[in-house]
Amino acid sequence: MPKVAYSEEDREQIREALVTTALDLMARQGIQHTTVEQVYRAVGISRTFFYTFFPTKEDLIAETLYLQQPKILAFARKLMADPATSWRECVTRFLSACCYGEQNGIAVLTVEEQQLLFRRLSKESYQVFREKQARLFGSILEIFGIKASPARISLFTNLSLTIMVIRRAIPQTLPLFVPEAADETVAFQIRAIVDCLESFKEQDAASQ
Repeated sequence: MPKVAYSEEDREQIREALVTTALDLMARQGIQHTTVEQVYRAVGISRTFFYTFFPTKEDLIAETLYLQQPKILAFARKLMADPATSWRECVTRFLSACCYGEQNGIAVLTVEEQQLLFRRLSKESYQVFREKQARLFGSILEIFGIKASPARISLFTNLSLTIMVIRRAIPQTLPLFVPEAADETVAFQIRAIVDCLESFKEQDAASQ
């Protein structure tokens, strides 16, 4: 007979399995191409039971993005801890890995996915997302040895997301862009961001 009652511990384990499975699928095949059905079938529960954990797919997406944040920070720390690699090279590798997320197990939202996500998230969920996003980018700056002021966090967030979005948007969403130059465009933008961050680092050193 099917199980009709779950303890809180059972539910927590199932919820964790749903988020972990979703992140794995989204990182490999993209958020847009990952369906709720793929997730709940992989975990072995019904569609109805899935929706007792997450009211919408967008709520699940937000949780997967939260789940990968510690992994992103650990990756940044690992890069910065390598004595054989320069500061510029560490930051460049980090940004490049995020831009090519599907090759590195990192889920990255496309423009369409961002629009859909924030249309369907509640006001409260949206606020939580923005707060966690700011903490993530602030922590990354600190790992890079840069003081994370609110203005710097906002700028770094926008610059980083811009290259990730553009890289994912060429050519489907941005058909007038030249796809053959997509990788060069990303590399140029990464260099510009690293230059900007290096100037922050120099400002901090000069103020000490």
